[in-house]
Amino acid sequence: MNKFFDAHTHAHFAAFKEDYRDAIRRALAAGVGLVNVGTQKDTSRRAVEVAHEFENEPVYAAIGLHPIHTSKSHHDENELGGGDSAKAFTSRGEEFEYEYYKKLALDPKTVAIGECGLDYFHMEGDVGKLKRRQKEALLGQIKLAHDVEKPLMIHCRDAFDDLIEMLTTNHQILNTIPGIIHFFTGTKDDAKKLLDLGFRFTFGGTVTYPPKAGMPDYAALVRFLPLDRILSETDAPYVAPVPYRGKRNEPAYVVETVKKLAEIKGIPADEMAEATVANAARIFHI
Repeated sequence: MNKFFDAHTHAHFAAFKEDYRDAIRRALAAGVGLVNVGTQKDTSRRAVEVAHEFENEPVYAAIGLHPIHTSKSHHDENELGGGDSAKAFTSRGEEFEYEYYKKLALDPKTVAIGECGLDYFHMEGDVGKLKRRQKEALLGQIKLAHDVEKPLMIHCRDAFDDLIEMLTTNHQILNTIPGIIHFFTGTKDDAKKLLDLGFRFTFGGTVTYPPKAGMPDYAALVRFLPLDRILSETDAPYVAPVPYRGKRNEPAYVVETVKKLAEIKGIPADEMAEATVANAARIFHI
């Protein structure tokens, strides 16, 4: 069994186009299992394909539609690449196509539905329409998670009130372990409500950064959350932990995040690593 687990990464994104196999092999050599997380049709399909390249290794996929991709959004070359086809995709957005994603969701290497959720940070134009599109896509993915009995992988930015309301309303159809709030940036009160709904929380490289005004108090949040509700992630290629801050992040660096989580919790690093791996195994059924 792997010693560490990166519960949310994107080692299949365009940022890793030239060396994704090497990056994944470095993670495996460091004892890190991982879930590559899709954000729309192409990256979701690619996550599954890459997982099958490592058929007998702890490399898995999550498939889904990110809220920013439900309408015109910022084009991130690290995610989709610099080609005209990728730019055309971001200019038109995507509607959630249940049957397309269900086929990917039923693959045995797929362990979660998402990256789905709500993101009100990037809002230009008809805000009401943009929010409705995001909510419709999230509802479709909640239904899919229920139908295939796999957990949600949720992204939320500046939208926790609406997210919690939607999850509470749909609580009866969520699974026993409904899923993960990835890269949690909410308040302690948000965390309490999401804990009551059964959710888990991932933390990445930002926990290794010095405290900053306007950012969550990650240390206080980590201390507040029960150990069995915490997972480690990288969100690679973004937000690399210290001592790699400013460089391209990759799954092997999750080891540094686990060390910091252990320090915050006041427990040995081995105990934190063991807990995050056990939590991932429980949630993803691996």
